[in-house]
Amino acid sequence: MTVFFTSDTHFGDPRVLRLDRRPFPDLPAHDDALVAAWNARVGPEDEVWHLGDFALGPSEARICEILADLRGIKRLISGNNDGPETLAAPGWAWVGAYAEITVEARRLVLCHYAFRTWNGIGRGALNLHGHSHGQLKPIPRQYDVGVDAQGFVPVTLAELLVSRRRGAKHPAEPSA
Repeated sequence: MTVFFTSDTHFGDPRVLRLDRRPFPDLPAHDDALVAAWNARVGPEDEVWHLGDFALGPSEARICEILADLRGIKRLISGNNDGPETLAAPGWAWVGAYAEITVEARRLVLCHYAFRTWNGIGRGALNLHGHSHGQLKPIPRQYDVGVDAQGFVPVTLAELLVSRRRGAKHPAEPSA
């Protein structure tokens, strides 16, 4: 089992095409591309922590359909754009506003929002967040897992840790 992280997919939200300048011709193409990118990386037994803003705008039935189409065991950290239909959708294994977990012997503090400080920061804990759509300058031990910052794919902790090294390729980039 592999653990992945992502956020700010904004399924069904037409604002992301304009405000975030996502490279898709329309909302159906956006949603289909994000589902395909997710499923190309995530296996049925893998775990995905979605750190908020999953969907805004689609019907309850469409939210359930999107969740059913996405592979893996899905856990949601709620974001400011996640409405009651998203939070109550039956495709989530867990829903909460905040979590502290350990992955690959690293303590992680998960929230939709970036923190200035967090529990365990002095002992090496990392803060994984979304919300900023790749617009915040990162601080040490803090990582934006949002699709805008991560090439529209869920990423592993190992990929995040090497992402700041000079010349590191993004997991969605083809090999040379």
